[in-house]
Amino acid sequence: QVQLVESGGGLVQAGASLRLSCAASGRTFSGYAMGWFRQAPGKEREFVTAIDWSGGRKRYAASVTGRATISRDNAKNTVLLQMNSLKPEDTAVYYCAAARDLNGEYNYWGQGTQVTVSS
Repeated sequence: QVQLVESGGGLVQAGASLRLSCAASGRTFSGYAMGWFRQAPGKEREFVTAIDWSGGRKRYAASVTGRATISRDNAKNTVLLQMNSLKPEDTAVYYCAAARDLNGEYNYWGQGTQVTVSS
């Protein structure tokens, strides 16, 4: 089991930056690829970004490419999502998730943190 807890969400104005954090506990954190997903009201959950166990490979959704940076610190069991130039359409609940590899199924999920971007 891997337990995930997100933090760092909040209400910001368009153009601002926000850094989301995901703290992991349980099984060996470094053995998992980590991803961020988001779900806006009335919409399906969507992929935002992911990072492999070493931090050497990363993937980004087109909607956040150039504005988002994912990173991880395996010593601290933490994965970060830095979001810049936030837009109102970034408003959503952001979830952290863990998978056995970058192409695998995400089996562990956090409870989410709300990000609201005002125009």
